[in-house]
Amino acid sequence: MGASGRDPVTAPDGAERRSRLRQYQVQLLERVQAAASGPAAGGRELGVQLGGRRFLLDLTQIGEIAPPQALTTVPLAQPWYLGLAKLRGALCGVVDLARYLELGGVAGGPQARLVSFAPGLGCPCALLVEQVLGLRRLDQLEPAAAPATAAPAAPWCEQHFRERDGAHWTRLDLALLLREPRFLQVGL
Repeated sequence: MGASGRDPVTAPDGAERRSRLRQYQVQLLERVQAAASGPAAGGRELGVQLGGRRFLLDLTQIGEIAPPQALTTVPLAQPWYLGLAKLRGALCGVVDLARYLELGGVAGGPQARLVSFAPGLGCPCALLVEQVLGLRRLDQLEPAAAPATAAPAAPWCEQHFRERDGAHWTRLDLALLLREPRFLQVGL
């Protein structure tokens, strides 16, 4: 036994731990993709919190969920464009969608995450979210009218739902968001 009380022969070294972590991440991504493309995928959404409000993201439109990374700021960028992060070795623009929607901004914290856009959308971008709230099924939610405190009306965020307990959700369509000229113009 070593000084740490662990058997040095069986204790995993740093490279082995990284390999296990990478394998776990690949398996998790495969499961998310299988859930998004499987027969029961219709209406499966990822719940996230932005600016203190609940939003739904279509599983087929998101890539991965990662802890916040160190950001490289971009000069003369909009305040909601936080900068560039390195996700899986590729540069990715990071957007505070709550600030974009004028909901105040994402309060950082230990539960904050980056949710990247699916590669099929053709935009290396990620959203900074306050927290991931888990999976939801649209068939278990009731359609609802937009509350008075809803985000500004736009084609990419006009679907609203309510849970049986009264919790309100706004569904975001990331493919439609990418067609919005204001979102694509990150420079001042």
